[in-house]
Amino acid sequence: MARSEMEDVTAKALGKGGILVKLYFDMHSKEQSGLQPILADLINNRLLKSKGVIYGFGSIEEPIFDRDMYTTTATVTVLVDSLEDLAGVVFMFAPAAIEVMKPEMQYVIKQSELQDLLLSLSTISANYSEHILKNTMSEEEFEKVRQDLKSREELGRKILKKPGGAEGA
Repeated sequence: MARSEMEDVTAKALGKGGILVKLYFDMHSKEQSGLQPILADLINNRLLKSKGVIYGFGSIEEPIFDRDMYTTTATVTVLVDSLEDLAGVVFMFAPAAIEVMKPEMQYVIKQSELQDLLLSLSTISANYSEHILKNTMSEEEFEKVRQDLKSREELGRKILKKPGGAEGA
């Protein structure tokens, strides 16, 4: 993508609620040889193919040896469609640091977009918790928790449909 084309894509995305960020990653290993390929795979085959990622580019540093361990870092500039998509990327890839490049002054979010973001975070959290619980509990214990979560979800739907709830407002 040529520079002017990238600037056009960026401006258009920012005008529709996009966000340009730098994501910083680090990786450590006793083996030097695998660090850069693992980070390259994470970035090229997973991060850049994530929902809402428009484009990304970056660099991976040469590993350095420090205290019995090799360490490398990567800096990746990523343009995403929305705050919701950025939240998903951050949750899935857990960067060591995040720098918001654009918008520079303020980010305006509609109430419906904020609600979608928060519901997405809730879903991500519930799915993550379910994964952890499923892998640490007996089948019977897990089924009880799953039923409790299902009841909670149904209650949330009822609340949203009530007058004064999100859908009734």
